[in-house]
Amino acid sequence: MTISILGLVIVAGAFLALIGINLMELVSGSGWRSKPQPSGLADADLPHVLVQIPVFNEPNVVSGALRAAAALDWPQSKLHIQLLDDSTDETPKVAAALAQELRDKGFDVQHLFRTDRTGFKAGALAAGLKVSDAPFIAMLDVDFRPPSDWLRTIVPAMLADPKAGFAQSRCEFSNYKTNWLTRAQGMLLDAHFAMEQAARFRGGWLFQFNGTGGVWRRAAVDAAGGWSADSLCEDLDLTIRAGLAGWHGLFLMEPPVPGLVPERVRHWRVQQRRWSNGFVQVAHKLMTPIWTSTSWSFGRKLSATFLILVQAFYPCVAIATVSLIACLLLRGGDPRVYLPVIGFLFVLIFFVAVGLTLMPYIVLRRGTLKEYAITAASLTPLMIYVSVSNTPKILQTAFGRREQFKRTPKSTLS
Repeated sequence: MTISILGLVIVAGAFLALIGINLMELVSGSGWRSKPQPSGLADADLPHVLVQIPVFNEPNVVSGALRAAAALDWPQSKLHIQLLDDSTDETPKVAAALAQELRDKGFDVQHLFRTDRTGFKAGALAAGLKVSDAPFIAMLDVDFRPPSDWLRTIVPAMLADPKAGFAQSRCEFSNYKTNWLTRAQGMLLDAHFAMEQAARFRGGWLFQFNGTGGVWRRAAVDAAGGWSADSLCEDLDLTIRAGLAGWHGLFLMEPPVPGLVPERVRHWRVQQRRWSNGFVQVAHKLMTPIWTSTSWSFGRKLSATFLILVQAFYPCVAIATVSLIACLLLRGGDPRVYLPVIGFLFVLIFFVAVGLTLMPYIVLRRGTLKEYAITAASLTPLMIYVSVSNTPKILQTAFGRREQFKRTPKSTLS
C-alpha cells in the first residue's frame, strides 16, 4: 500500500505542476484559447497534403469520414485522401462506392484494402505512406469530423516552424452528453487537451500526438524511422522517436476536431486497457534511449518519463485499494489507523481532479456548476473500477505479454 501510494503521489505531482502552469498563465492573462491568425498564403504556395483515415469494420461511420475529408478547404489538386481499410465486414463495399463517387467529382481518393491486419493501425498507416510522397500527412480516425478550415489553420502553423514534426489539434466529442459515462469521459478528455496537452506544449515539455486530429510532417516521420507496430500506442511511440531525432510538436486549441467517445462501460474499459498496455510497451522500448540521449536536457527527459509513466496511475490505484481493504480486514475492520492516509489521498485526489477539470469546464462552457459537481463525483468510482479491472492485463504486459489491438466500437454518425 505504501509503495502504491508513493506512486500516486509522483503521478499527482506531475499533474499539479501542469495545474500550476495554467494558474500562472491565467493570472498573467495569457490567451491560451486564441486561434492562430490566417496565414495569407496563396493556393499556389500551399503544399500537398495526404489525409489518412484508418478503418476496421465501421460501416456506419466510414461514409461520413470520407465526405468530411473531401469537404476540407484545400486546393483539390493538392488534397489526397487515403482510406486504409482492414475490414472483414461490409465496410469495404460501402467505402468503395463512395470513393468512386468522390473520384468522379475530381477528388484523389484511394481505397487501400488489406487482407490482413499486420501491424494493425501502424501497419496500415505505413502501407499508405508507401504509395504517397505528400510532405504533410493529416490523420483522422474514422469517427472524427474536422471543420472545413482545419487544414488552413494547422498546416500554415507548421510551415512557419520548420522543426515542427507534428501539430495536434484539441479534440472535442460530439456525443459527450449522451449519458453519464460520456459526460465523465468528456470531462477527462477536456482536462487532457485543454490542461495537460496545452500546458505541456506551452511549458516546453514533451507532449504526445493523439493519433487523430493532427498533421505530421513527412520528413519527421522518416527521420524517426516511420510507423512501428511495437506498441499499441503507435502515436506515442512515434512522438518520442521524432523528439529524439530533433523534432518537436505544436498544439492548437482552435479549431477543435470533434469525434466520438465510447458510450458503454465495457467499450471504454477496452479502450483504456489498450492505451495503458501501449504506454507500458513504449516504456519498455524507449525509456533507455530517452535517458541515454545526449541531445535532451534533464528536464525534457523527466517530462517524457512523467508522460510515459502516467498510466502507472491505474495499477497504483488498484493496488492501493486492494491493499487498504486487506489491511482493514487484518485489523478487524478498524479504520482509525488509516484515517490519515485516507484523508491525505482524498485531499490529493480532490485538488488534482478539480484543478484539471474545472477550468476547462468553465472556459469551454460545458454546463452548470451543479452538473459539473455531479459529473466530477462520478470520476473517482469510475477510475477505481477501471483500475481494478485493467491492472492484471497491464501487469501482464509489463512482464512481456503481447496484446492484440482491439478496436473501440463507434456509434452511428453521419
